[in-house]
Amino acid sequence: MSAPEAREGRLVDAALRCYPARWRRRHADEAAELAALLIADGAPAASIAWSYLVGAAREWLAPRAGRSLSTVGAALLVATCLLGLSAALVAESAPARAAGATQTPSRPIPPKIKPAPPSAGSSSPGQPTPCRHLQPGVQGTAHARLC
Repeated sequence: MSAPEAREGRLVDAALRCYPARWRRRHADEAAELAALLIADGAPAASIAWSYLVGAAREWLAPRAGRSLSTVGAALLVATCLLGLSAALVAESAPARAAGATQTPSRPIPPKIKPAPPSAGSSSPGQPTPCRHLQPGVQGTAHARLC
């Protein structure tokens, strides 16, 4: 048995363990065999497990003589927790879709260049012109704020 088949079998077995013991004694072998046949025919194991989990919840919540309301409430709570656990198992067994995705490299942002005013006598349009605000004693960052 390969690793994916073993994982699918464990997923279905986990779903079958959610049924009450009296149901498992009577139907577990037949349900496991049916699941194996469905998986062999190409049905997704997650779908089969989900179906079994819904059936287990119904089985726990089915009203029976002698069962108190608190037992039904506890069964509902257990079924909800098991559904959450099964969803986590299904999400864990699904392949990561983003693993093969590649990100485009970010391009460097070109610096802002002030175009020369038309009257400045620039030889070619679009060429950067040197700053004409040079003041004596202003250098570095202060000079950059002036330009």
